Amino acid sequence: MKDSVAILCAGGPAPGINTVIATISNVFLRDGFRIIGIHDGYRHLFDGDAETVDIDFHFADRIFNQGGSALRMSRYKPKDHEFSGEFFAENNVKLLVTIGGDDTASTANRLSKYLKEHNVPIQNIHVPKTIDNDIPLPGGTPTFGFHSAVSEGVRIGHTVYEDARTSGNWFVLAAMGRSVGHLAFEMGTSCHFPVNIIPEMFNKTEITFEKITKLIISSMIKRRIEGIRHGVASVSEGVFHFISDEETKRSGINFTYDDHGHPELGNISKAHVFNILVQRKLKELGISIKSRPVELGYELRCSQPVAYDLALCTLLGMGVRKLYREGKTGCIVSTTNMKDIVPVFLEDIEDPATGKIPPRPVDIDSELAQMVIGDFHVLTEPDYERARQYLDNPEAYDFYKILEWDYDPKKVRPKSW
Repeated sequence: MKDSVAILCAGGPAPGINTVIATISNVFLRDGFRIIGIHDGYRHLFDGDAETVDIDFHFADRIFNQGGSALRMSRYKPKDHEFSGEFFAENNVKLLVTIGGDDTASTANRLSKYLKEHNVPIQNIHVPKTIDNDIPLPGGTPTFGFHSAVSEGVRIGHTVYEDARTSGNWFVLAAMGRSVGHLAFEMGTSCHFPVNIIPEMFNKTEITFEKITKLIISSMIKRRIEGIRHGVASVSEGVFHFISDEETKRSGINFTYDDHGHPELGNISKAHVFNILVQRKLKELGISIKSRPVELGYELRCSQPVAYDLALCTLLGMGVRKLYREGKTGCIVSTTNMKDIVPVFLEDIEDPATGKIPPRPVDIDSELAQMVIGDFHVLTEPDYERARQYLDNPEAYDFYKILEWDYDPKKVRPKSW
């Protein structure tokens, strides 16, 4: 029986998955391996019910630059007691390649430990995929799929902003990002939105719907006193990760709830929630500013990969073979700024208490982030007098006071554009 390489994809789609699958398949096919594609992630890998497909050159060649994933994906996370080496033994698997984000990497970390403890002679290498860009890779190296998702998001974001400018209205845009704001921040920066709200900005205060609402209105009023009647406020859906269930219930939004009493956030448009809260507050203040919600998420995940990700995914796929030949296992394949392949061992970046791979947040204190934030069109202390025509207490809508940040006028755009 031929030695084989098994490939599975877990979590949500990201541009470049097929490029990774195709590259890994082709380089190992040339080495005489059988390539087994596993459908549905980890869901049936250990219960004897795994659905597989043998990948040949023509399969790999056809999918190389396509969006989506030729291997069906699943978010199923097996428990430790479900692990088994049976599938690997039956198919003479020498290497298991897992493609996914931090959850998939965390499962791969547990599986690697199981295989080692039970003397299962198989290597396990993880390829970091997520449009959230939240896997802690060295040197700020991006996860594949991120740049493609940003590119597609910016394309849509520009049309939304043009609609706002043309119609003289506002849009409240919610962008994907499970617990971090990389995607929303990069898109908002590229589109030059007047305000861009991500969870990392709340590093000195609790995240609440009221604060998010006030930050958006802060930008609306700043633009209004500058004679600009349009704009787009971008909010990362990652803020929901830090909002308590009690806060969600107090919002007055009619959520559905699961069996444990938690709001089912996947059933609603986050942009709709933010926009409703903004409109309620504007009416309470007696201010007439029209805004509309735009949800931006699933449109990005299966877009065709851009050139950056095609090249990165090709490099990572080739890097899997390099690390395999070096005998590496229990690691993530990554690159340096010089495009050299390096292993990032899962046990080195795990949370010692949980064994999970912690997400990488936006470095809100970096020079880039601070320059971008200083360029936001929001209310600050010099705007109070002009803002009083709309707000009795403009201090309550001061961007820096809401976030409990120190105001430094040297880092903020001059008040007149």
